[in-house]
Amino acid sequence: MNDEDRAILDLSRRQYRSAGAHADAVRDELGLSVTRYFQKLNQLLDDPEAIAYSPIVVNRLRRMTRR
Repeated sequence: MNDEDRAILDLSRRQYRSAGAHADAVRDELGLSVTRYFQKLNQLLDDPEAIAYSPIVVNRLRRMTRR
């Protein structure tokens, strides 16, 4: 897991009042498109290192994707 992966998980931990605010943070802080952000985030959900780094976030996101 690299620094960008950790930054993606850290950003995913935060709560936003609107989807637009979240998208702005993705672009401004990570320099990624929203689509690429979600692609990378979904890959991290299966990464044991990501689970070790941020188990609460990864497990919450796993539950959300199952719905």
